[in-house]
Amino acid sequence: MAAATRYWVASLPVQTSASSLWSRLQDEISKKSFDTPVYRFNIPDLRVGTLDSLLSLSDDLLKSNTFIEGVSHKIRRQVEELERVSGIEGSPLTVDGVPVDSYLTRFVWDEAKYPTMSPLREITDSIHVQVAKIEDDLKVRVAEYNNVRSQLNAINRKQSGSLAVRDLSNIVKPEDIIMSEHLVTLLAVVLKYSQKEWLSRYETLTNYVVPRSSKKLYEDNEYALYTVTLFHKVADNFKISAREKGFQIRDFEYSPEAQESRKRELERLMQDQESMRSSLLQWCYFSYGEVFSSWMHFCAVRVFTESILRYGLPPSFLAAVLAPSVKSEKKVRSILEGLCGNGESTYWKSEDEVGMVGLAGEAETYPYVSFTINFI
Repeated sequence: MAAATRYWVASLPVQTSASSLWSRLQDEISKKSFDTPVYRFNIPDLRVGTLDSLLSLSDDLLKSNTFIEGVSHKIRRQVEELERVSGIEGSPLTVDGVPVDSYLTRFVWDEAKYPTMSPLREITDSIHVQVAKIEDDLKVRVAEYNNVRSQLNAINRKQSGSLAVRDLSNIVKPEDIIMSEHLVTLLAVVLKYSQKEWLSRYETLTNYVVPRSSKKLYEDNEYALYTVTLFHKVADNFKISAREKGFQIRDFEYSPEAQESRKRELERLMQDQESMRSSLLQWCYFSYGEVFSSWMHFCAVRVFTESILRYGLPPSFLAAVLAPSVKSEKKVRSILEGLCGNGESTYWKSEDEVGMVGLAGEAETYPYVSFTINFI
């Protein structure tokens, strides 16, 4: 079965034992929605603190979750874009080599990173700070990469745009230009439909034009580029007459040194772009795993916090991760509600009584804790 991109995290109140409730949930899913994977979401015994601290924390959890989820999506989209540009076949994103869907469905709390005796606020704040730092780093790295891309794009536009404005150094060769004490070669940009007119008139636009000296070097969708050789002393008069007849004379000075410098600069930028693209992609692979791991720990705190606020103390709930298909969602909702007593559970309180419905901001409310995790 292909990995899902959308999961539900839900918790149910335990009335007898968590193991018996887990068995009932598995049995109901297998009977009524057999195509829905279901996994235990193992949350450790976290530090509860005071009711006031839980209520205060709950006010910020949705906002922080939206931020963390948004950063994970930014990095994922950046990975997809870099892989597309590089022509790399996308590989599954991981947390320390574990595919992210497996990391969620086999979640294990990282005690070393987030000690369970730490206050919940301290845990969520540290997660928020860490993810914010990664987002800032992403912005800097992407800006540097995009700056190099912009420079390359500017060069490419100059070398591939209209003949009226583009750089001509990669079109004009040394043998096309005559520069002597008396003679000079000019470059004329001529509308495609005016080429016959140019060829019939250029020799008479001024005196001292070398006969039959005009040669076509290049043609694009709109214009053709021609050379014309004449005496230095009439160059300005020729330019004026040419403009009056609708022919554009491009200023151009052939410089082997300048052309070689532009070539080296282009090569350097291309190497920089490739190096930065590879570096950014590797950074994104690693950082996505960091953000995703932090996000799942954050989700564990959310389940724990809302379950206590909804079901009371001491903490006694079963958390699960489910991946229902769209067509199975109603069945699964019905199963979860049934395991809460069809909405008549003594644990169920109205929004007015609790002051909150669900930390996920679900459009509908349920007699159990529920929120959605979207990978994409």
